[in-house]
Amino acid sequence: MSVNFLISQAKIIQKVIDANASEIEKLDQNIGDGDHIFNVQRGLKLVVELESTIKDLPLSKALNMIAMKVLSGIGGSSGALFGTFFMSMAKTSNLEEVNFSKACEMIISGVNAMKDRGKADVGEKTMMDVLIPVSQKLNEIKNENIEKNQGLKEVIKIAEERMLATKDMLATKGRASFLGERAKGHIDPGARSSQLIIETICKSVINE
Repeated sequence: MSVNFLISQAKIIQKVIDANASEIEKLDQNIGDGDHIFNVQRGLKLVVELESTIKDLPLSKALNMIAMKVLSGIGGSSGALFGTFFMSMAKTSNLEEVNFSKACEMIISGVNAMKDRGKADVGEKTMMDVLIPVSQKLNEIKNENIEKNQGLKEVIKIAEERMLATKDMLATKGRASFLGERAKGHIDPGARSSQLIIETICKSVINE
């Protein structure tokens, strides 16, 4: 992982999210307040706009700048959660080269920090239903020396399965929790956007 990789992925993810924006917005209108997609798009735009500022910085400093920009530029819980993710990644990065195993460690740390900040877990119909199982799989890949590309293909599969599983869940967090049984039958928009982001990054690494 490098600053250039972060910037390049932000640009690719931006295109993927924009291509699926109407679907994600509709999902959020069904069970939320409809602003999730705009927060994600806003966050990606802010990261891309930082390119000239962070491109020559050490990874930890670049991640901290991204965290601060996201925290100040996105309102509500989304900004806090994504900012926490990048701040935690910055703390677990260093000035040395970050290899695949270290990158996994950074992402796992970021997801754990989001989990603690949002007080959400698997089964509550949020983005954590995708992010937590993915981080658990990354930990398995890292610790059991699973071949990188095979492991990432499994991550893509897990992300999709866990995203689809939110359809039949009751929501116990956020605006959707007020809907009770009516939230069933709808995929969580945060789970969908997270799945798209994970799939995009994994495919980029596999195709390197």
